[in-house]
Amino acid sequence: MSDVIVNDRAAVIDPPSRRNTLHQPRLPRWAPPALAAGSVAVACGIGLAAGLSSRIQWGLIAALLFILGTYALAARVEGRRQAKDRLATSLVWVCFLLAIIPLVSLLWETARRGVKVLDVNFLTHSMAGTQSILPGGGVYHAIIGTLEQVGIATVIAAPIGLLTAIYLVEYGRGKFAKAVTFFVDVMTGIPSIVAGLFILSLWIIILDFGYSGFAGSMALALLMMPVVVRSTEEMLKLVPGELREASLALGIPKWRTILKVVLPTAIGGIATGVMLAIARIAGETAPLVLLVFGSPSINNNPFSGAQSSLPFYIFEQWAAGNDASYDRAWAAALVLIAFVMILNLVARGIARWKAPKTGR
Repeated sequence: MSDVIVNDRAAVIDPPSRRNTLHQPRLPRWAPPALAAGSVAVACGIGLAAGLSSRIQWGLIAALLFILGTYALAARVEGRRQAKDRLATSLVWVCFLLAIIPLVSLLWETARRGVKVLDVNFLTHSMAGTQSILPGGGVYHAIIGTLEQVGIATVIAAPIGLLTAIYLVEYGRGKFAKAVTFFVDVMTGIPSIVAGLFILSLWIIILDFGYSGFAGSMALALLMMPVVVRSTEEMLKLVPGELREASLALGIPKWRTILKVVLPTAIGGIATGVMLAIARIAGETAPLVLLVFGSPSINNNPFSGAQSSLPFYIFEQWAAGNDASYDRAWAAALVLIAFVMILNLVARGIARWKAPKTGR
């Protein structure tokens, strides 16, 4: 009996050896970069040998070799489980590069060609009295038009979108709320040219008003509204229900709860959504071609007469078809990209400023 107890204790003290999974061999840190460099070199060799003239094809071959090589090497050294993790990571990196390369290429090409004529004179003069085939002129009148048209569209769309979202989240019940949600979804995917045709038929043909920046603003507002509704709706849904219940339990009316509790809590996300919606409509061209009609001179009154804008100016200069107009089009495109980037940075700044502060 004592021998059995001793043997059992020995078995407890010295358990059978198991495979330790915490000390598996791992690839060194320099392995992924080295494998990427090797994939690029092999892809270049394959491209040269096969006579592939497109660098895009070389890049796709290098990406495929990197993914397959990562999985094969990790499976051999680290095991299949870790190899699958490496495969997913490499796929994420490859997809990220495939998405970022066209963006960087676009920004580089626009900046390289746009800086040729982008100076103070270009930003402070219009095209009045300047022939399209000759150098000179500027984009000042288009900047004024874009600021006024986008500003008016924001004044129209932001309150309507905000109130619609409040109705859908706080009050919307039944068939009417479902119908509103359905039409918001439809408007989200509406082509911009359709919005321009609607305002053209209603405002200019039926009501007999002339071409103006305000007509373009109404079309831009139609495009901006569903974006504001959707972003605001999602932000309002993130507000905890306990805040509403606590306010209502104190006897505060629902409208005052929304005004004093719900909206201040979600104001950061709402402002970010509005700024992103502004950035979305800032580059729309089709409605402005139909409704604003363009003008080479400065028109500070968006309610009377034709008015230019940055997207229309780019379209107009590129359609002129000469070297001087091409340079002006690239410079205006660079100004428009800078305008949209500034709006996105402002939106991010508002989101961080209004984000809830967490104490340590």
